[in-house]
Amino acid sequence: MFKQLQDEIALIRDRDPAARSAWEILLTYSGLHAVAAYRISHKLLRSGFPTCARIVSQFAKFLTGIEIHPGATIGKGLFIDHGMGVVIGETTIIGDNCTLYQGVTLGGTGKDKGKRHPTLGNNVTVGAGAKVLGPFRVGDNAKIAAGAVVLTEIPPNATAVGVPARVVKMNGVRIPDLDQIHIPDPVAQELNRLEQRIQALEENSNRSVS
Repeated sequence: MFKQLQDEIALIRDRDPAARSAWEILLTYSGLHAVAAYRISHKLLRSGFPTCARIVSQFAKFLTGIEIHPGATIGKGLFIDHGMGVVIGETTIIGDNCTLYQGVTLGGTGKDKGKRHPTLGNNVTVGAGAKVLGPFRVGDNAKIAAGAVVLTEIPPNATAVGVPARVVKMNGVRIPDLDQIHIPDPVAQELNRLEQRIQALEENSNRSVS
């Protein structure tokens, strides 16, 4: 476990230009503390001590503002940067070398049973405030933009933005004919459809009267 902690400190130094020393990371990075506490709580859960596991995870949430359920499965090298408000659900699976920013939720929709939370592949980045909800997969090397709400599977090497999230890049190449600025407003479209329907009914009514 000590070797794993050393490796994660080294990965944070590599990924965070603000990190000045290993000691600074060890003493002040709440994301590292939360992941270390998760490793302990996960081991307790697997050893048959679920209540102790939950106590550890809740204490870590109190200290760090980051909630990681002991039942989650997390690979090596998870970096939670400025992690306040991050929530990782019970059946979440996270691959190696992923990065989560503040306010990220890896949660469920409340409609699924069994596997309820997402699976992140390796080297996935999830931007600040993004919500990934449901038991689907986000492929290797995918990037989720800040504030995105992801409700469906994201393929590998893709970049997804928006609410609900849409894939706008694949393998670094922008998806053609996808205008993220002039997206049709579904509410306005429905109101326009209803207006046209009312107008047609009024015309039919007037013809019937005459």
